[in-house]
Amino acid sequence: MDDNLPMQISDNVTLGEDGVYRWKHEINLFKNPSIFFLVWKIFFFIFLVIFLMINLVDLILYPQNLREMFVNNLKFAGYFLIGMTIVVGLGYLIYAAMMKGKYVVRFEMTEKGVNHIQEESQAKKSKAVGRAATVSGLLSGRFSSAGAGMAAQRTEMYSDFQRVRKVKAYPRKSLIKLNGYLSRNQVYTSKEDFELVKTFIIEHCPNLDSKN
Repeated sequence: MDDNLPMQISDNVTLGEDGVYRWKHEINLFKNPSIFFLVWKIFFFIFLVIFLMINLVDLILYPQNLREMFVNNLKFAGYFLIGMTIVVGLGYLIYAAMMKGKYVVRFEMTEKGVNHIQEESQAKKSKAVGRAATVSGLLSGRFSSAGAGMAAQRTEMYSDFQRVRKVKAYPRKSLIKLNGYLSRNQVYTSKEDFELVKTFIIEHCPNLDSKN
C-alpha cells in the first residue's frame, strides 16, 4: 500500500498528506440557480453603493429639490435593476449552454480556509467568454454587460476562515454559504458529506456573528 496516497474520508472527500481536504462537485446550471443569484447579488450591491452615492451628491448640490431628485433616481434604479436582471439572466443562459448545463468545481479546504476552484477545462471557457463580454460591453457602453464579463473571468474564490462572519447552511441544496464583509463564497458537497464539511467550517471560523 502506497503511504503517499491521500486518505479516503468518504466516497467523495480525500485528505492529503499536506493536510488539504479535496473533493469535486457537479452542479446542473439549469436546475440549480444559486450561481445566477450569486452573480445578481454581486451586481446589486455594487449598484446599491452607486445609488447611495448619487443621492448623497444630490443632497449636497440640490437640497431644495431633494424629493424630486430622489423620486427620479428611484425610477432610474427600478429600470436599471430590470435591465440588469435581463442582461445577467441572458448571459447566464448562454454561459450554461456553453458549459453544457454543468458547472464542475473542485474544493480544497484546510484549517485556514477553503478554495472554490472551477474545473480547468471550464475555467478556460469562462475566461474566454468573460473577456469577450467585457470588451463588447465597454465598446458598446453597456457597463452591466462589461461587469458580467468581468465576473465570468473569476474562476476561483477563496475564503479565509478568520474573515468569515456568517455561515448559512442549506441541507436540501447541499450548499454552504460563507459570508464576510467584502466576500461571498459558496461551498457545495454531496448530501453524504454535507454535515462533515459544515461542521468543519463552523469549527474553524472563530469570528462568526451567527451560526446557521
